[in-house]
Amino acid sequence: MEKIIDESKQGQSLVLDHKKENTRKLFIESYGCAMNFSDSEIVASILTNEGFNTTQTLEEADLVLVNTCSIRDKAEQTIRKRLEKYNAVKRDLNPKMKVGVLGCMAERLKTKFLEEEKIVDLVVGPDAYKDLPNLLAEVDQGRDAINVILSKDETYGDISPVRLNSNGVTAFVSITRGCDNMCTFCVVPFTRGRERSRDPQSIIEEINDLWHKGYKEITLLGQNVDSYLWYGGGLKKDFNKASDMQKATAVNFSNLLEICAKAQPKMRIRFSTSNPQDLTLDVVKTMAKHQNICKHIHLPVQSGSNRILKAMNRLHTREEYMQLIDQIREIIPDCAISQDMIIGFPTETETDFQDTLSLMAYVKYNFGYMYAYSERPGTMAGRNMEDDIPEAVKKRRLQDVVDLQRKHSEITTKTWLNKTVEVLIEKESKKSESQWSGRTPQNIVCVFPKENYNIGEFVNVKVTDCTSATLIGEAVSLSDNN
Repeated sequence: MEKIIDESKQGQSLVLDHKKENTRKLFIESYGCAMNFSDSEIVASILTNEGFNTTQTLEEADLVLVNTCSIRDKAEQTIRKRLEKYNAVKRDLNPKMKVGVLGCMAERLKTKFLEEEKIVDLVVGPDAYKDLPNLLAEVDQGRDAINVILSKDETYGDISPVRLNSNGVTAFVSITRGCDNMCTFCVVPFTRGRERSRDPQSIIEEINDLWHKGYKEITLLGQNVDSYLWYGGGLKKDFNKASDMQKATAVNFSNLLEICAKAQPKMRIRFSTSNPQDLTLDVVKTMAKHQNICKHIHLPVQSGSNRILKAMNRLHTREEYMQLIDQIREIIPDCAISQDMIIGFPTETETDFQDTLSLMAYVKYNFGYMYAYSERPGTMAGRNMEDDIPEAVKKRRLQDVVDLQRKHSEITTKTWLNKTVEVLIEKESKKSESQWSGRTPQNIVCVFPKENYNIGEFVNVKVTDCTSATLIGEAVSLSDNN
């Protein structure tokens, strides 16, 4: 059940097409959220222009970078183990190798890596990647280098990301950076700064470019996509009519979704992540209006207890969240909904926990990501609340939530039996060389026999069987569809 729980995402080495004139080798790994993987594409693009080709062989790298996550302590511990590995290779096999830390952990720990632990040569925060050429010049001169200054306006909208380790079918398109919500458990506002939105014109240009290169699906990406708001001006009212030069006074997320859907009507569009307090029904209605906008909303709730939600500074109640779920399902009956859940937040009682279970029973999420609370230094909860729930209690409650989600995933997946779904083929199935694997608009994995189909094709598949997380079926022609 790969979608039910993901305590720490696996690191991923990234490779792009080489430039013959480049002589230096870059090894880069990413951990954590999709934004980190997207940022690594920006970093690789910048360094390609600085003479680096990527390599999957750690031992031959001139520069090793790890793009880091600080959302939980376990993620940071995983990254520290990787840094130990890098430095062992540097010490024993490649003394000229330079090691750098990127991303949220770099922003959170800043000079500690350089001055106290002395385990890296380079520390670069999420808003400072354009400064990499200058920082590398410092490193080449034998000096440590650091830039972790947060920006109020950097969106990297003027950089064309390379598509790393790509299947050539799906891609991320970043539309916002940072977060203003200040949930008490979350380090993101401190590591990625305040919210800012990217110029919609550059977003459309990137989507158009991806379509022309053969990509079939994009995910609009941000810490809180529903907060997207562009006041920059200069936007045509209708991107499809060059003669229409009316200016928009503002573009919100619902507007942006519609613009993207119209710009490439045959390209699937997803988005992540939403916040219940910011998701408007205009967005849901736009999803219903356009067939190419996928019918899936990742809507983190974090807890089913109003008392805990207040302590988390989540600006929605249990009742408001449930009402939003009802409204989504009224507008889009087949919309899949997934969740994030934090178990064992400080002061969580058994009653609070039962409220979480009962909310899950009400919603019956398609899938979710569940975690035991991990205190993050610098957050409001870390500064002001004792992590007072015993680990054994956290573990037991987390298992109960995982078990319930597994049950609900099985229920919701079975509703697709004997129905025909549209699947975008992304890759070969992990379990069988004779089957393709892809996803439905509801973000459900579906596998079916390869026959004469190819990666990147949309295929109608009749579902004949399923597991709790995967649909199993047979490709059908349009005339066979029920």
